[in-house]
Amino acid sequence: MRELMRGHAELVEAGGRLVPRRLPPGPLHPRLDDVARMPAGVRLEFDTDARGFGWDVETAGDVDVVVDGKLVSRSRRVHVEGLAAGRKRVRIWLPQSHHVSLGDFTVRGTASAVPEGPRWLAYGSSITQCRLAAGPSETWPALVATALGWSLRCLGFAGECHLDPAVARYIRDTDADVISLCVGVNIHGAASFSARSLGPALEGFVRTIRDGHPDTPILLTTPLHAPDRETRPNALGLTLADVRAEVANAAHGLPVVDGPAILGPDDAGLLADGLHPGAEGYRLIADRMRPHLAALLPETGTGTEGRHP
Repeated sequence: MRELMRGHAELVEAGGRLVPRRLPPGPLHPRLDDVARMPAGVRLEFDTDARGFGWDVETAGDVDVVVDGKLVSRSRRVHVEGLAAGRKRVRIWLPQSHHVSLGDFTVRGTASAVPEGPRWLAYGSSITQCRLAAGPSETWPALVATALGWSLRCLGFAGECHLDPAVARYIRDTDADVISLCVGVNIHGAASFSARSLGPALEGFVRTIRDGHPDTPILLTTPLHAPDRETRPNALGLTLADVRAEVANAAHGLPVVDGPAILGPDDAGLLADGLHPGAEGYRLIADRMRPHLAALLPETGTGTEGRHP
């Protein structure tokens, strides 16, 4: 099973089972450590001739089973029967916002690893982790990665996108062909940086990444539109519009996507709570982010499974 897993930093043994982590164990803030154990974007990928398979997954969230681009199961149980004969491509996406514990994977036939596409590291907040997506195969990073044929490593950390040096070092030390950073909404909400400190902190974060990726394309996205936060100062006197401007000003040559161009005032009805998109909002984000990301690696073309999850 280990050789078929994608999207994780480490698999940690616990009580005879495996727990996937999106950041290695280490001196992380407890809240960051908690969300790093939620396997957003982590999946089992394989080609198989089997008519059925099962995976012992313990979780309170949904697991998506996608066969040749078609969603065939969305539940907390992974047990699939009655598949058509012949070779097929399977992705089993683990829940994006619940912890999991993994046991045995069983398949009645062969299961072989698939070639890995361009490696994409996607850093951001809950809007990159996508708790309110329809399912783990329909987060906006999963949809974009599937459409482009990229291999996703999702570093969306709900409430915890604060430019932690440990995250910058992890990105620095991890193979990647393209990197995206969506920065600012958690910084505004928690008032973790001021007008004086935000720009230097973001510059330091990017410089650390550049130590390991001097030529890798990096795309920076400012916060999406959030009606209640645009003009409301936080504890350090910054509105979300102020944070957006500070993030853009600190780009220093990186391509920048203006967040409201991805989800703006006209799309506010797609926000479930004034901040987080619902399922349709995440699909729209995928549609609008995909061309910006594809432009970073134009030679890769598109994936073979089209826009299906």
